[in-house]
Amino acid sequence: MSGQRNGDGLHRAKLWQIAGFAFNNTATNMYMYFVGFISYFMIGALGVGAVLATSFVTVMRIWDGVSDPFVGYLVDKTNGRFGKNRPFMLIGNLILMISTFIMFYVSQNMPSAIKFVFFVIIYMIYVVGYTFQCVVTKSAQSCLTNDPKQRPLFTIFDGIYNTLIFALLPMYFTGYLLKKHGDFTLKYYEDAWMLIAPISFILTCIAIFSISAKDRPEYFGTGKAVKVGFKDYWEVLKGNRAIQMLVVSAGTDKLALSTQGNATVSVIVYAIMCGNPALQGAVAAYTSIPTMLFLMFGAGVIASRLGQKKAMMFGTYGSLICCVLSVALFYMADPSTLSLPGIEGFSGFNFFTIAFLVLWLGFKGFSGISGNIVIPMTADCADYEVARSGKYVPGLMGTLFSFVDKMISSLASTIVGLMCAAIGFKDALPGPNTPLTPELKAVGVFCLYGIVIVGLICNVIAMHFYPLTKEKMEEIQDEIIRIKAKGAA
Repeated sequence: MSGQRNGDGLHRAKLWQIAGFAFNNTATNMYMYFVGFISYFMIGALGVGAVLATSFVTVMRIWDGVSDPFVGYLVDKTNGRFGKNRPFMLIGNLILMISTFIMFYVSQNMPSAIKFVFFVIIYMIYVVGYTFQCVVTKSAQSCLTNDPKQRPLFTIFDGIYNTLIFALLPMYFTGYLLKKHGDFTLKYYEDAWMLIAPISFILTCIAIFSISAKDRPEYFGTGKAVKVGFKDYWEVLKGNRAIQMLVVSAGTDKLALSTQGNATVSVIVYAIMCGNPALQGAVAAYTSIPTMLFLMFGAGVIASRLGQKKAMMFGTYGSLICCVLSVALFYMADPSTLSLPGIEGFSGFNFFTIAFLVLWLGFKGFSGISGNIVIPMTADCADYEVARSGKYVPGLMGTLFSFVDKMISSLASTIVGLMCAAIGFKDALPGPNTPLTPELKAVGVFCLYGIVIVGLICNVIAMHFYPLTKEKMEEIQDEIIRIKAKGAA
């Protein structure tokens, strides 16, 4: 039977279950990438200003964070016929599908007087659906497996899937759709929805099937129901040092990476500085396979043998070195010489192209380790709470993490919008045909690398105080086994 317990008291998942469940995060990340272009839709279809459009994304991100604790509370209270996690995965994805359809197919046709208000309401519903499905990625980790050597395997699959979709989606969005429609038109978003919605739903169904055998009470913490109240949120935040430090570490990282991945930043870097928006997808395609191999080494070897904390530090220091060297490269060489085979205008490899690819590959590989390892580290924090207080609250743990994480990362769009406004882009964001200026280059380089460097330094400080080493997690699992044995007796 899947998930059988062994003589050491640990329960493990089959490899295909871990691989299949990782698609749940891929399914939500597809919508996250898609909706990342929402500012251009609001400016073009709804007629709002650039600063309002980018600030709106921040406000909605805060709403996303506020809704997290309530969804986490529902997850911890749920334990029905279909498990604790699966209902939220299915309902969440259906909400994402329907709400984005209304946003991009219906909202622009509403009367002018209510168009923006209608859009805001639908977007708020979208956020709830995103939270429903997203929280399970973290909450189900502890019931999927509690073997410290097996948990990092999720990072490998999750990292590979994310590397692939964030390589393929830019090729489709900026390499194909933007070229096809010439700009961010209504038809651009409709074509994008036709790709995202069905694929995300299929991936969700695979993830639901994969977790079904483990989404059962015997794999929940001590194996017994625990009463949970809202006051437990404060108790966990106050007493669980591990989740405190993980929130600081991952929250600042997320802010930096969200800023770096902002659609406007991509336009500034690839369309304006490098001269061709299709280069974004090409860079991702050329570095995707080496990045996946990098992830397999970092998560499969370092995390499994030395623990997840050391894997996090390995990724952090590596990313820091690559970012510092990349900033120097953008000012010592000419970004407009970036040229890749298969892209119009390729004239052979040059210094900037080779150096950029090497450093970008290193950065994506290192940051993929530190970024993706956070999810199974959240499960470690949940187990730490079981050993510390006897409470199994994975929903609370995952959403507590997400709440603070989103509060911090919600600033990404606002940071980009304000920086653009500061150099003159108050009514419209920089587009593919905007001429390059020194000020615009400074904004692009800072958003691409500078803010990441700040986040990585915060990461180093937080991990210094993070208590869950490989040895500590072995002690925690022994304590949980003792609690279970005592309860059975």
